[in-house]
Amino acid sequence: MPNTPHLLASVDLGSNSFRLIVGRVEETPAGAQIYQVDALREPVRLAAGLSADKMLDRASQVRGWDALKRFGERLRDFHPDHVRAVATNTLRVAKNASEFLVEAQNALGFPIEVIAGREEARLIYAGAAHSVPAISGKRLVVDIGGGSTEFIIGQHYTPLVMESLYIGCVSHSRAFFPAGNVDDYTMRQAELAAKREIQIISREYKQAGWDQAIGSSGTARALAELVEANNFNDPGITHGISRGGLERLKRALIKAENVNRLKLVALKPDRVPVLAGGLSIMLAVFEELGIDYVDTTDGALRLGVLYDLLGRTQHEDMRAVTVEGFMRRYGVDRPQAERIGDLAIGFYDQIGEPDAERLQEGRMFLGWAAALHEIGLSISHSAYHKHSAYIASNADMPGFSRTDQARLAGLVLGHAGKLGKLAQTREVEWPLLFCLRLAALLCRRRTDVGLPGIRVAKSGGGYEVRLPNEWVAGNPLTDYSLIQEAAEWEKVGMRYRVVYTEE
Repeated sequence: MPNTPHLLASVDLGSNSFRLIVGRVEETPAGAQIYQVDALREPVRLAAGLSADKMLDRASQVRGWDALKRFGERLRDFHPDHVRAVATNTLRVAKNASEFLVEAQNALGFPIEVIAGREEARLIYAGAAHSVPAISGKRLVVDIGGGSTEFIIGQHYTPLVMESLYIGCVSHSRAFFPAGNVDDYTMRQAELAAKREIQIISREYKQAGWDQAIGSSGTARALAELVEANNFNDPGITHGISRGGLERLKRALIKAENVNRLKLVALKPDRVPVLAGGLSIMLAVFEELGIDYVDTTDGALRLGVLYDLLGRTQHEDMRAVTVEGFMRRYGVDRPQAERIGDLAIGFYDQIGEPDAERLQEGRMFLGWAAALHEIGLSISHSAYHKHSAYIASNADMPGFSRTDQARLAGLVLGHAGKLGKLAQTREVEWPLLFCLRLAALLCRRRTDVGLPGIRVAKSGGGYEVRLPNEWVAGNPLTDYSLIQEAAEWEKVGMRYRVVYTEE
């Protein structure tokens, strides 16, 4: 990003709207701060195109692709390290999400990560916490999106309790107000449905407690604008959302009988189709959690993504923090993990990756895979690599997208055992896997044995390993293991040549 060295950008592929923000990073003695300098919003309503069998229809996909093409033009001069695009609930559940994402990434010009619900919650809290005044106590952040609603209790900039529920303004509006008609009975049914979902977490959240409630992002801001502009709030409350304000807005909506006939100040046309669903969820949040008032902020997921991206550019990658936490939680043999990681990264450097960014990314993932390859030992020694891969695939791993976790799990699963299980089921990063497997094989004694100079290289569609003949003669188990390893690679159609030298 030669022309804009202090700019970062985030793209949020939400279930209701796609959003892009560009932020300028300013360094201060107290730390870095991000100031928004540009923003784009497209009401794509992706969730509205999701069928009962979880398939995205063509029209919603086209709306999304068109919006991303426009975003792509704005981001054309950005360096890939300074842009992060994330997708949320609709693309988590859509069966044909992968088909949409191929064209979406081409349109945007950058990779798109589908993030898990709790990762979305973590990023939402980061954005909200950086956009509201600090308090000494805990705060509850509620973010009603198009397809899911996130609930986070945190203190300062640290989230403490996080959940993501499958209720959103688009999905709820489609389910209860498909033609826009609103009456007492239907609104109550919508509220009860949302309450049933919130009841799953309400006890835990009430026990944790909070000193301030914040509604973040589009739905909360739209509701706040309506109750403020139409004087629906309780006396003395000039901004934010009061319980009485929501009730008066509900009565106005029921009186209109259809959202399309509602005439209120500050009602934006693109919010009309999702207003009833969002309102019913917010009413349920207030009632089930015993809230009387929430303040609001526009800073949410996309701002949180910017701060997370800032951490990565300043070598404060949340993924590294997560890996460290997992190593402690699962009692990883740290010297062995570092031994294998250092050796694998050394092999990867020898193989050579002409693209400096891909080289750095590959080195990071090899280090993380080495750090986590034995976490499955906490379950069982038998097939521990499968247990390790399962944990890496399914655990909540802050900072990691689903794509990141799948990539990490593939390396962890493939570091030992037969290769056929990988070749048949997934795209395999063979260079990384070669380096990790060879390092694990050579470190089997779990001690610093002083390995000789070992040379590796790509060769004839496969790999070559060169070792001193004298050292191999004194290590027959390693020699036998290398012969077996070569045979394993041959089974998947890849050459693996072991060369003994006279060095």
